[in-house]
Amino acid sequence: MRGTAQSSLFVWVALLVVALFNLFPFYWMVTSSFKTSLEVVSYPATLSPKEWTTEAYRNIWLQEGFVTYFRNSLIVSLSTAFLSSFVGLLAGYGFSRFQFRGRMTWMSLFLGSQMLPGVLLVGAYFKMLTFTGLYDSLFGLILAQTTITLPFSVWMLKGYIDTVPAEIDNAAMIDGAGRLQILIRIIAPNIIPGFVATATFAFLLAWGDLLWALCLIEDQGKQTMTLGITRLIGQFRVQWSEIMAATVIGSVIPATLYLFLQKYLVQGFTGSAVKD
Repeated sequence: MRGTAQSSLFVWVALLVVALFNLFPFYWMVTSSFKTSLEVVSYPATLSPKEWTTEAYRNIWLQEGFVTYFRNSLIVSLSTAFLSSFVGLLAGYGFSRFQFRGRMTWMSLFLGSQMLPGVLLVGAYFKMLTFTGLYDSLFGLILAQTTITLPFSVWMLKGYIDTVPAEIDNAAMIDGAGRLQILIRIIAPNIIPGFVATATFAFLLAWGDLLWALCLIEDQGKQTMTLGITRLIGQFRVQWSEIMAATVIGSVIPATLYLFLQKYLVQGFTGSAVKD
């Protein structure tokens, strides 16, 4: 009994340390956003603001272009989530329900593409978007983000569709339903957790992206919020309070998604068992 109590105490202490290690940067970010521009760079650093102020938030929203950056991020992220999930749903259904030559090879290629660092692909995407006239456009960035998230979407949704018995498809076809009707009216309602998890993954990946936006967007009016935040780092001055405030604003949407969709996310990531 004593050994069990000691083990439980050790586990709780370890969990507390890990929680503090992960939560302290968020605490520091939020409190720093409410500090004055002088206090945020003062030494020694203060754990909480001596004088609470919303000056950094006012400066951010009044700053030229930040609202545009926020809007562009929403457009890119929502479009990427929709395209990645919709195309992934169609492809996942095809891989799940049809047997064709090269099926497993294509699935392996999708999986293998996820192992390539994104930085290795930027040059190729830059060349392709330049050749097609889509460089420095939100549509080009959306297509690039979609191709990055699509392999995961296909694997995720294919595994979830596998959990729906194929006999349901056969029964629906006997009643005169087509494949697309079966997918939209029967399969999709049964895999909502997987679809939500896939869409959320694509949205968050696009929302937090910096590398692809930096390499594929040049026009300031088309830049995303991550690029807008980097503009707060000047050659001679770093606007730390504004950076922290912008980061807090940028974290609101991901945090809200996790808060309201956590049930679907847990079901989605744990329920996509792949059947061969």
